[in-house]
Amino acid sequence: MRRSVMLGTALIVVGGTIFLRGLSSKHEILRVGDISVSAEERSPIAPWVTGLAVLAGLALVTTGTRRKA
Repeated sequence: MRRSVMLGTALIVVGGTIFLRGLSSKHEILRVGDISVSAEERSPIAPWVTGLAVLAGLALVTTGTRRKA
């Protein structure tokens, strides 16, 4: 498999995942015994950025499959 096809596939998967789920991380703030307090931090990413990543991935996949070896 060509590198451009592999990179394009990775861009499609990562861009689609971030578009659907977003970026978030959980931090445990306080833990006392069995009780814990945690906070979730969300990092907003504009939808056009993830769309651009998916389109770039599609372009890499199509150009990688069209080239002759």
